[in-house]
Amino acid sequence: MEVLTQLSFLAELGIKEVNEGTSTGQHHFSSGEIIESYSPVDGALIAKVKASTKEDYNKVIVAAEEAFKTWRIMPAPQRGEIVRQFGEKLRQYKEPLGKLVSYEMGKSLQEGYGEVQEMIDICDFAVGLSRQLNGMTMHSERPLHRMYDQYHPLGVVGIISAFNFPVAVWAWNTALAWICGDVCVWKPSEKAPVCGVACQNIMAEVLKENNLPEGICGLINGDYKVGEMMTTDTRLPLISATGSTRMGRIVGAKVAERFGKSLLELGGNNAIIVTPNADLEMTVIGAVFGAVGTCGQRCTSTRRLIIHESMYDTVKEKLVAAYKQLRIGNPLDENNHVGPLIDKDAVNMYLNAIEKAKAEGGNVIIEGGVLFGEGYESGCYVKPAIVEAKNEFEIVQDETFAPILYLLKYSGDVTNAIEMQNNVKQGLSSAIMTTNMRESELFLSHAGSDCGIANVNIGTSGAEIGGAFGGEKETGGGRESGSDAWKIYMRRQTNTINYSTSLPLAQGIKFDI
Repeated sequence: MEVLTQLSFLAELGIKEVNEGTSTGQHHFSSGEIIESYSPVDGALIAKVKASTKEDYNKVIVAAEEAFKTWRIMPAPQRGEIVRQFGEKLRQYKEPLGKLVSYEMGKSLQEGYGEVQEMIDICDFAVGLSRQLNGMTMHSERPLHRMYDQYHPLGVVGIISAFNFPVAVWAWNTALAWICGDVCVWKPSEKAPVCGVACQNIMAEVLKENNLPEGICGLINGDYKVGEMMTTDTRLPLISATGSTRMGRIVGAKVAERFGKSLLELGGNNAIIVTPNADLEMTVIGAVFGAVGTCGQRCTSTRRLIIHESMYDTVKEKLVAAYKQLRIGNPLDENNHVGPLIDKDAVNMYLNAIEKAKAEGGNVIIEGGVLFGEGYESGCYVKPAIVEAKNEFEIVQDETFAPILYLLKYSGDVTNAIEMQNNVKQGLSSAIMTTNMRESELFLSHAGSDCGIANVNIGTSGAEIGGAFGGEKETGGGRESGSDAWKIYMRRQTNTINYSTSLPLAQGIKFDI
């Protein structure tokens, strides 16, 4: 890695100039292509990172396979102790790592700190879980027999993460995989590779202090070509991939071809339903944060606001007033609400989406556009936009990773709004704003939201660690983080023990010899 930007938080994270092919912490010469990481905050070149070659990749996988032999036989609570130490390191490095997340990705500093806090939280969750990896016991139909199921580690877990959460989603996966007895190989987004190096450095400290193999935590860098190495590699029984639906289709198909397991967290097209019984103050706060947080680059960002016709004009007026108060600028300045988009490609997608919405008949009530001038030199700062639209618009049906909020009107009862909300290809996060118990319970019922996440009187973004995170339909069906999401990282085994003096067969079958 060649570091071009001299910032104190980089030095605190051990980001320094070395010529390295990404591996398990050991530096070695690599002939891989150069990945340049530019900050969307000011356009500065942060660092140059070498992409992993096939040779680099194989070294990482071999090291991981060897480390797995040691790691899998450690008692789960001892693995939990290592994860606890990693969580403590994250507490120590929360400020510099949060600043790096904000600077390399562009989200607000508070969101950068919040992302590191998510890492800490999942470590805490995993530590407790390390003493609860329990299976069921069942009664056998045969006398003097005992049946139970148990879970075993899979092996080497491959993690492919996206730029919008450059560290937290990796931690969601790896903390759980580690306590399950797996080792991990991570390909961070090529748009945020320095965050990956920082996390690798932090965990390398923990492994070194405990005299454990570096291969427990492996890092590779690169574009889709490195991802292809992972998805086609039979040495990786599970691929956890976060990104676009287009990417998920490719990953899911490739992994399925070799009968591997995949955990897919893909696109979202999330809506908040606003009924006549909504608390408007809560509604505006939830909608605005959901739409503009991380500059609209969350998979759980609010894309659609489905408002009852009786409330429509009032809600629109309040939203317009709230948007006028938004401060857009350097995300490291905590006075600002909205930072930049990740790069100029994202800016172009944002601009094209607004133009397409207009062409389909949308009415722009809060104009978008790119900001230029002092403080906006990177060319990645845009204005959050609001467009009155219809749910059937093609652009509304698609996910645009940008701060564009579509206002949709519904009439009649809440079932019409629920039908509108569900009538998209994605199924990640959803919310309803209502103080009416019947409306909220219907929204949460079998006839309600078809999303993996359904909230009442909170927005679509901001999931807690304790609940399983993920969605249905083109969101991929994967689950990460809390609840029983840990089971995807393990293989299930049913055991039957006969402690009698005979061998009775199931279903009463007789076989005498």
